[in-house]
Amino acid sequence: MPPSLRLALIACGLLVAAPAVFAQSFPNKPIRFLVPFAPGGVGDLTARITAQKMSEHLGQQIIIDNRPSAGMIVSAEMALKADADGYTMLLTGNGTAVSASLFKSLPYDALKDFAPVGTMASFDMLLVTNTGSSLKSVSDVLAYARANPGKMNLGHINIGSTQSLAAALFKSMAAIDVVTVPYKGTPALLNALRAGDVDVAVEFIAPLSPLLKNNQAQALAVLTDRRSAAAPGVPSMADTGALPGFKASSWNAVSVRAGTPRPIVERLSRAMVESLAAPDVKQRMLDIGVEARSSTPEEMGALMAAEIIKWRDVIDRANIPRQ
Repeated sequence: MPPSLRLALIACGLLVAAPAVFAQSFPNKPIRFLVPFAPGGVGDLTARITAQKMSEHLGQQIIIDNRPSAGMIVSAEMALKADADGYTMLLTGNGTAVSASLFKSLPYDALKDFAPVGTMASFDMLLVTNTGSSLKSVSDVLAYARANPGKMNLGHINIGSTQSLAAALFKSMAAIDVVTVPYKGTPALLNALRAGDVDVAVEFIAPLSPLLKNNQAQALAVLTDRRSAAAPGVPSMADTGALPGFKASSWNAVSVRAGTPRPIVERLSRAMVESLAAPDVKQRMLDIGVEARSSTPEEMGALMAAEIIKWRDVIDRANIPRQ
């Protein structure tokens, strides 16, 4: 064999072996976890709970780096500037899918610029009414709305939020004429619900829990096709049979920069799956109103692609202006 050919084959072998060898030693230093939310929120807390347990499995600290911004632009740009070596993780999820359609332009492509590692948690929403309301079921809501077009108020928080898009999807799929009323934040929405200023409202389970426990609100359904462990006594939309096919929930996940060696992605994915299966992690998630839910990288990638299409359609039908 000519020396030049022998050297070429050796070089090719080294290139093929390099990622696997690198993955065997990964991680050998702390990992940065970019979170596009402020400290203390549910998204931040799920990241911290997961990161703590993942650190135990990986043998290295995972450091949370909060970089809140619209459309997760700041954190995404930082992730794209980092090396594709697995030492920078990025919190992505439903908000990423919504932003892909809600913003006129973004400095990143959610599907091309990032590689999925896996899902982390699911955030379910409830359709609720005031305790004194005569509307006791989803069927009651639909019947009243259809009999009284334009008279029902459906409350949610900021336009463009997952809650507002879920309300828009509900209105669209049910083909009902209701007035969707946006509030600047959850406290204002809950005050309106207690005061009877809105007939029904859409919000995540965690902030609604105190009202439900104190009998200040009644939950009609979890807005997805399965019951939630965070609200086990509430029927799912599928259970009600009132609006077949309706499904709206939020979720978060972990991504890394595209081009990260596959063995490293798989190492991070295994650590996530093992961490989210731990009973203490599951309980801590439930304590903040969410469910630990892992996936493979392939499942997360398919979910992200499907959610981008789904929410783009909702935004278009609701004529929500691009930001």
